[in-house]
Amino acid sequence: MGNISYEFQVEKDDFERAGEASSKIKKILRQLGMDSGIIRRVAIGAYEAEINLVIHSLGGIISFSIEPKSITIIAKDSGPGIENVELAMKEGYSTAPERIREMGFGAGMGLPNMKKCSDSFNIESVVGKGTVITMKMMLKDGD
Repeated sequence: MGNISYEFQVEKDDFERAGEASSKIKKILRQLGMDSGIIRRVAIGAYEAEINLVIHSLGGIISFSIEPKSITIIAKDSGPGIENVELAMKEGYSTAPERIREMGFGAGMGLPNMKKCSDSFNIESVVGKGTVITMKMMLKDGD
């Protein structure tokens, strides 16, 4: 299998469509016959990234690629950036406004969950410019 890649546009505050990209990614992996464990990890990472784009960013893109030994998800947005990445990585820390929490989002688990699902996790953020999160999930031999 060669490299396969997809891109999904995610709009700010688009709760109607939130979760669509991660659902499509899950479906693609199922069609490819991927291991259910990897599908679960990728779907959770993609969903958390997607919800974070909807809640916290000015909109962005989730790109997803399957390489022979791994799957990479990149969530890239155009602002506002994360002021304190270390603090943002703490479980339960959230900058989500009350209206978001009332919808059941913004519990402060997005970034920690993304990291837990990834074999490799990187976050780069510049306040006023945006954030790029890269998650890599390694495929087991035989997948």
